[in-house]
Amino acid sequence: MIGRLCVKLCVRAHRHCCVSLQQATANTMDKINNNSVSTRQQHSTTQQTNTTEAVKKVKKAKKEPKRAAGKKKQQKEAESACSLMTELPFASTEVWKELGFSSGESSVKKKRKRGDSARVESEEDGEKKKKKDTARPNYFVSVPITNPEIKQGVQDVQKLLLEKDCRLSRALIPVDTLHITLLVTHLSTQEQLDLAASTLSELESPLNALLGGRRLVLPFAGIGHFKQEVAFVQIADGEHLSTLTLMAESVRKAFEERGIASGDDKAFKPHLTFLKLSRAPKLRKQGVKKLDPALFSEFEGRVFGDECVCRVDLCSMLKKKSADGYYHREKSVSLSE
Repeated sequence: MIGRLCVKLCVRAHRHCCVSLQQATANTMDKINNNSVSTRQQHSTTQQTNTTEAVKKVKKAKKEPKRAAGKKKQQKEAESACSLMTELPFASTEVWKELGFSSGESSVKKKRKRGDSARVESEEDGEKKKKKDTARPNYFVSVPITNPEIKQGVQDVQKLLLEKDCRLSRALIPVDTLHITLLVTHLSTQEQLDLAASTLSELESPLNALLGGRRLVLPFAGIGHFKQEVAFVQIADGEHLSTLTLMAESVRKAFEERGIASGDDKAFKPHLTFLKLSRAPKLRKQGVKKLDPALFSEFEGRVFGDECVCRVDLCSMLKKKSADGYYHREKSVSLSE
């Protein structure tokens, strides 16, 4: 009996140990599984965070190029201004200087090395700064060409030139914009524009006094050029050239006395531009870098007619042209006829 009882107790104890062992094993497996799930969740959270940050960086990178929109707009406006300026006889830097006006360059880019922000400016830096501060002209004072005979003569010459070389079509100056330039300037504000207009208005009496009640007639004859890049109709020699030069000097002096910047003191060379290669930059790629003098040989002695100077205008280079095809006039003064 005692032996059987011992056997039963041993069996029960063995069963109890097995159950305990199974429970312990199950608990251990649960902990392992829980740790594994937690690890996966943490890994998943980390991946989501990294992905979110990457997306933000991509979005930020895509947004950054928009900052250049303003520069593109400014560049477009500058190109538009240059396109309009090519119709004037002083857009080319070299020709500009030869005609007696200051440079038309608006700015010069300035490169700096890291850590050089506090360095002392050299002479070269000073020259670059002066060029950068020089504003591109946007207004000019002119004598318009109103004689239809002169316009028709210029148009006939342009037509014959195209028969010789049709590539020059884009380099021609519209005959409705023909004029004699007396002064160019840059007016950046409405106040400066109003000042320039009032200055020209005040010049009406002095200019008429300069003429002394006589008519100023400009006879146009012959063809000339500047460095085979600009072609123009010449003004015949005579006293009228001296009078026209005095008019230009009076306008220049009056504007400078009112604080309106103008050209420099180089010799005034009046002319009537009708063709300019700078109007068509693509011509250089087509091999047209200079004008062949032979193109104008048959027009050397041609008489275009006389222009009676009847008014002086302050015109805008950039504003929409008038209905007659001439530049937008801010102010005009009449002269004796």
